[in-house]
Amino acid sequence: MRYKEMAVEGRNAVLEAFRSKKTIDKLYVQDGCQDGPVRTIIREARKQDTILYFVSKERLDQMSSTGKHQGVIAFSAAYEYAEVEDMMKLAKERGEDPFLILLDGIEDPYNLGAIIRTANLAGAHGVIIPKRRAAGLTATVARTSAGAVNYTPVAKVTNLVSAMEDLKKQGLWFVCADMGGETMYRCSLRGPIGLVVGNEGEGVSRLVKEHCDFTASIPMKGNIDSLNASVAAGVLAYEIVRQRMER
Repeated sequence: MRYKEMAVEGRNAVLEAFRSKKTIDKLYVQDGCQDGPVRTIIREARKQDTILYFVSKERLDQMSSTGKHQGVIAFSAAYEYAEVEDMMKLAKERGEDPFLILLDGIEDPYNLGAIIRTANLAGAHGVIIPKRRAAGLTATVARTSAGAVNYTPVAKVTNLVSAMEDLKKQGLWFVCADMGGETMYRCSLRGPIGLVVGNEGEGVSRLVKEHCDFTASIPMKGNIDSLNASVAAGVLAYEIVRQRMER
C-alpha cells in the first residue's frame, strides 16, 4: 500500500482543504501576510487546532513544489487519526482489558512507526500522541509501521495529561517507562493499562510522569544507560503481554 503526506499550496486550495475537514497536521504562513484570505485560513486552522508556523517567504519558497504558494502551505496527514474512544470500543469488542500506548515527545517518525508496529503485534488497542512536540502520521511513519496503521488506531490529542485523566475515569491506570522506576519484572502490569513512553533524551515529561500511577524500568546490563524509544516500548509492551498470558 502506498502512503502519501499531502502538501497543499495556495490560498484557495488550503482553505478548501480545511473546509472539507481534511486532517491538516501543520500550516505554514508567510510572516507579515495578514490579508483577509490568509486571516480566514488562520481562523480555520485554529478551529481545528492545527499547528501554525509563521516563516519567511524564503522558507516557503524552499518548501514549495509549485512556486505558487501565495503565502500558505499546509501538510495533511498520510493517514486518518482515530479517537481515543475508538480504542476503548475496540477493547470492548475484543472482550479485553484496554491496553494503550501513550507517547510523550516522540519526534522521530521511524520510532513512531516502529512503535505502532509493535503495538499491533502486542495486541494494544491504540497509540496516543500529543499534537505538539511529536511526529504525526507522515508517509514515513506509515511505511515504517509495515501496514500496522491500517489496524491499530492512532489518536492525536491536544493535552496528554487531560487524556490520561479522562481515561482514569474509565478505569485505566498508567505505568511510566523510567530508568529510576521499579524493575518491570517486579511490577504488576495487569488490568486496564496505559504504557507511557518518552523520548530517548528527556524521557517522559515531569507533568505527565506525575499523572502516572507508578514507574517501571528495564534492567540494563551493558555499558550504556538507555534504549532506543521504540525498543523500550517493545520490551515493556511484551512484559505486559507476558503477564496477561499468565492469568
